[in-house]
Amino acid sequence: MQLLKQLSEASGIPGHEEEIRRILTDALREHVDSITTDSLGNLIAHIEGSGPTVAIAAHMDEIGFMISFIEAKTGFLRIHPLGGFDPKTLIAQRVVVHTATKDLIGCIGSKPIHVMTEEERKKPVELKDMFVDLGLPADEVKQLVAIGDPVTLRQDFLVGASTISGKALDDRSGLYIAVEAVKRAKKIACDLYVIGTTQEEVGLRGARVAGFAVHPQIAIALDITVAVDTPGTPDEQRITELGKGVAIKLSDSSSISHPKLVQAMREIAEKEKIPYQMEILPRGGTDAGTLQQAREGAAVITLSLPSRYVHSVVEMAHLKDLEAAINLLAAFLETAESIDLTL
Repeated sequence: MQLLKQLSEASGIPGHEEEIRRILTDALREHVDSITTDSLGNLIAHIEGSGPTVAIAAHMDEIGFMISFIEAKTGFLRIHPLGGFDPKTLIAQRVVVHTATKDLIGCIGSKPIHVMTEEERKKPVELKDMFVDLGLPADEVKQLVAIGDPVTLRQDFLVGASTISGKALDDRSGLYIAVEAVKRAKKIACDLYVIGTTQEEVGLRGARVAGFAVHPQIAIALDITVAVDTPGTPDEQRITELGKGVAIKLSDSSSISHPKLVQAMREIAEKEKIPYQMEILPRGGTDAGTLQQAREGAAVITLSLPSRYVHSVVEMAHLKDLEAAINLLAAFLETAESIDLTL
């Protein structure tokens, strides 16, 4: 769990995943035959073997911002989003501005409700109305901060009695699952690539390049999915629930899982008594969406970790679901050579 804490608390917006790449390299170095980095910053670790070529992909980037404007008189900073945000989750959050010389901690501010007009109070909050306040004089801010500097949200990773919570479980939890499954598998029955992808949150870009290079026959994306098991949600809209097991994805906006891989995952889970649930996500996608289109195509599936409060700093997942995801992936790697993909 120390690795997941380290990954969650580290910073890496799309295009700036170097800190995550370093942590992942350290975690995998003793368990793989080679590690390379491509031109988009994807980390590609290889375990040489026989059988099908299998790629496991989890994205290293987290949603975040870039500095887009510095207020001349006040030093307040305007921000441009990289990834999808619900603006109401951002008010009064702490952030880190990663400058060329040092990290600066600030907070996201907005116009106080005390001085809003009645009409302003009725409008939903928008990102354009927010700013980053570093609490520094304008001249000092202009000396330290540059347009384009990355900005990440700041939050501690917490482990409770049955759940974990923190920022960037999307998708640092997927990286953690990949590492732990490789370590736990009794054998690797395939030629395996473990890929930490870049720029997933802005269009699955890293996976497209990595998939073309690796040319997998089977690709497994590891990501989170929404657990909408909270008050006020009808049962038919819950997608997944915390504590009910790893989610085997059937479909989302970017991919339809290969039916033979779905069947194989279900059979392994039932044989090994690994709790699982089936997932259909009406909106959102994973790296599987571009991995399945690499060269002449690949058979893909996504294994998802059910999570509440997705794309916030308090994303929550269940320890049992995390364990189930690791165990299912490890068991798949042990039997990958026997998977029949014939349609």
